[in-house]
Amino acid sequence: MRPKIPQGARSRPWQTDRMEDRLSKAEIRKDAVQEIFESGVTTVGEVASIITTAVKDVAYAIGGFATDAFEIRDGVRRASQRLDGGDDGPSGS
Repeated sequence: MRPKIPQGARSRPWQTDRMEDRLSKAEIRKDAVQEIFESGVTTVGEVASIITTAVKDVAYAIGGFATDAFEIRDGVRRASQRLDGGDDGPSGS
């Protein structure tokens, strides 16, 4: 046998004026724990994204520095060869 639904509840199920069910303490605690867990997971995701971006930026900066170091080394080698009067070509030896 189906429970009897009040007349107004059929057309407006979101209204809870006559709702007599109450949440138990256990359900309230469960909802609170669920909210805390969801908030924590969201925060961990945001922090992971920040860290990932930071690591990527650091790798990019180090790569740029390494490129500069190679270019400077090659420039010093070419300048040294010009001073010595010898041009060994691109091999450097």
